[in-house]
Amino acid sequence: MVTGTADTVRDLAWEVAAAVPDPELPMLTLADLGVLAGVEVDGGSGTVTAWLTPTYSGCPAVAEMAADVDRRLRAAGYPDVRVRLRLNPPWSTDLITAEGRRKLAEAGIAPPRPTSALAPATGPVPLALGPTRTGAAAPVPCPHCGGTDTEELSRFGSTACKALWRCRACREPFERVKEI
Repeated sequence: MVTGTADTVRDLAWEVAAAVPDPELPMLTLADLGVLAGVEVDGGSGTVTAWLTPTYSGCPAVAEMAADVDRRLRAAGYPDVRVRLRLNPPWSTDLITAEGRRKLAEAGIAPPRPTSALAPATGPVPLALGPTRTGAAAPVPCPHCGGTDTEELSRFGSTACKALWRCRACREPFERVKEI
């Protein structure tokens, strides 16, 4: 059992959960990706609750993420762990940290463009079905050479959250995290 002040116990639990790699983008941690939404510790019982906000509600990696967080927290000395999903506010590519964006680019995956800060949800989350945020607002830079003469080859990449692109300058293909 991890001991200390409530803040220390919670902060240590956050560090453990934040270090868990994403199963589909293993160069990123759940914190880098913005999927780790919070960690709470019940002072009376010592129960640790880790909150995950999946990239989308049907994400096939959620069960693996939850199991990895549970396993690592237990290994770190937290005997009573609960991993819960939080869908409100919904995940957005805006939640990917600057470090996460840097790691994606280093791995040859174009990070999504950041947009405005998320407004906190105060009621039902509106769902607008349609294409993800795309358009000619700004070019997608190549993570290999930095060139901006790039084109989307396929909306569908190796995972549901990525698309396949190519740089016309260096001719290298690359994946890009879709903006949502």
